[in-house]
Amino acid sequence: MTQKDITFVADFLTEHFNEAPELYNRKGKYFNVERVGQYLKDEDDDLVSPPNTEGNQWFNFLKNSTHLKESPLLFPYYPEKSLHFVKRQMEGVIDQCLQKPADVIGKSVHQAVCMSLYKTSQSEDSTPRLFKLPFLWNDKTSNIHYVLFTILENCISKIYILRRHTDTSRSVSNGLLAVDFGNFLNNSINESSDSRCYSCLDAHFYDDETVTVVLKESVEQEGKERVLAQLPLS
Repeated sequence: MTQKDITFVADFLTEHFNEAPELYNRKGKYFNVERVGQYLKDEDDDLVSPPNTEGNQWFNFLKNSTHLKESPLLFPYYPEKSLHFVKRQMEGVIDQCLQKPADVIGKSVHQAVCMSLYKTSQSEDSTPRLFKLPFLWNDKTSNIHYVLFTILENCISKIYILRRHTDTSRSVSNGLLAVDFGNFLNNSINESSDSRCYSCLDAHFYDDETVTVVLKESVEQEGKERVLAQLPLS
C-alpha cells in the first residue's frame, strides 16, 4: 500500500468510526457504515451518500482533456449509483459488443469436409474419450492447417495428421494420414515386433517442417522408458 492509501483508510476510520458514548446504552450499531454498504446493495436507487469527487486525479485529468472528455471509449461514470448497478451496465455493454461478432462469425462458419474417424458402440454406457492430443498448427508459408491427434483404441502407437488448405475450395494430398511408431526404433529386422513397441504420449509441431513427439516404450526397461523424437513431415 502507498502512503496515500494508508492516509485514505485512516481518514475513513476517523470520520466514520468515532466513539459515540451517548449510544453505548442503546442496542444496535454505534458506527456509521452506510457509506460502505450503499455501494454493495443490489438496487437501482441512488446512493444515500454519493462520493465527493473533488480533488480526484482521474476526474481532474478527464475534465482537462479535450479529447477524452466526451470519448465513447471510456466507460461512463455513475457517481450516484452502486457497484451492482455499474456491474449490470458494464455487462450489458460487453454483451452488446460481443453479439455482432458472434453473429458474423457464426454465419461464416460452414462444414468443409466430413471424415469418419472411429465408431463407438450404441450401448447406454457413457462413450469413452477416444480423441486425444489435438494440437493445431498453421503453416503460413503453404497456407495449410494441421491437426495432430491420437485415437485411444487399438492404435495407441499411431499418431494422425490431418491437413486442410486455408482456402476450403482447394484440396491437399494425403489430407489424413497415420504414422505408426510401433517398432520403428528396432535395430534390426530380427528383433521381435513386440519387444520394443512404442506409443505416443504427446506431439507438437516444432516448426513448419518438423514434428516433435514423446514416445513411451510399452515394455518399460530402465533408461528406455521415454524417447523424444524429431520427425520431418516429408
